[in-house]
Amino acid sequence: MFSRRDFLATTLRSSTLLALAPAVPGFLAQTARAAKAEKDSRILVVIQLDGGNDGINTVVPFADEGYAKYRKALRLSTERLIKINDRVGLHASLGDAAKLLESGRLAIVQGVGYPNPSRSHFQSMAIWQSARFDPEEHRSFGWLGRAFDDGAKIAAGETTSLLIGSGPPPLALRGRRAVASAMERTEDFALDSKIDPRRTFSGVTPSDDLTAFVQRSMLDAYSTSEHLTHLGRTSAGQANYPSNGLATRLQLISQLLKIGFGARVFYTVHGGFDTHSTQLPRHSELLFQVSSSLRAFLDDLAAAGLAERVLVLAFSEFGRRVAENSSQGTDHGTAGPVFLAGAGLRAGLVGDTPNLLDLQDGDLKWGIDFRRIYATILEEWLGLPTRTALAGTFERLPLFTG
Repeated sequence: MFSRRDFLATTLRSSTLLALAPAVPGFLAQTARAAKAEKDSRILVVIQLDGGNDGINTVVPFADEGYAKYRKALRLSTERLIKINDRVGLHASLGDAAKLLESGRLAIVQGVGYPNPSRSHFQSMAIWQSARFDPEEHRSFGWLGRAFDDGAKIAAGETTSLLIGSGPPPLALRGRRAVASAMERTEDFALDSKIDPRRTFSGVTPSDDLTAFVQRSMLDAYSTSEHLTHLGRTSAGQANYPSNGLATRLQLISQLLKIGFGARVFYTVHGGFDTHSTQLPRHSELLFQVSSSLRAFLDDLAAAGLAERVLVLAFSEFGRRVAENSSQGTDHGTAGPVFLAGAGLRAGLVGDTPNLLDLQDGDLKWGIDFRRIYATILEEWLGLPTRTALAGTFERLPLFTG
């Protein structure tokens, strides 16, 4: 028989649970259940190269007469380039990227852009993130958020995407139903051990559905938080990452994948590519950071048996002008290369190499609309619809082997 004392005790426990529930980050409560359901799902990792990467000195058309014509101080030595073919080579700092290319884990889409390009950082990035050209739509939802909205049913509070870094999730991840969260360090989500429900409410049988839901959510949240808190210690020494911010963030993503974190998209930003002056040393270091970090990340995933599940997309909001400026740098341009890395890719160059002698207003003519890359990733990798996400239908590119 259910006594008055039992009733009071259960009510007290229920009230305590309900009072504590708002203090628990919702996405932590969903992670364990999402991970079980999506343990074999494919993952997209997006690296935003912020500032406008100089694609011409990244994937270098050294045999193009326009390269020597327009690049004097910034012209890279042909002998030092890592040749892809007899006309195009990679910057010498992209040695690790070249290794990925050799092992069939890197595809480079050339001449990527969009109609009537903007040279504004804010405007162009908003276009890339929203897949929309109307500035009014740059305040609402992004291409990934919209795709998740139209995909399979999303459980309440389930995190579909996670920004690794500071600040709020970017426009690309925002949707009506799709939930995007942000994390800079695992320690940010350590929960108060004094109220750990695994200890406080051990053996408690919930008296109603609401209490059962809250109790289950809190148990999941604390379990996930504990995993996150101990990630740094348990993963130390298991992978050889370089010492830079991008590598640290990619290593965190790898750790989250290893514990089965339930997000389908991980997003991070690597800045510094707005090279208006003294470009050569700065750009060289940035490319080395991207290349070495990316290879360490993919090698780490391969060692953990996760390589087949993960695709990396690296893009910048625009390329740089073909002609260098008077400050030994380059100004805002238009088209540029996009990098895709991971297992299952058709490795190599995709699309035509831009012609440096056939320009439009001093800029490269774009050859491949970035939305074709998005359409291919959404449909063939993530299994998500594209019509609403991209406001239309776009021909897919031959990026994957199967």
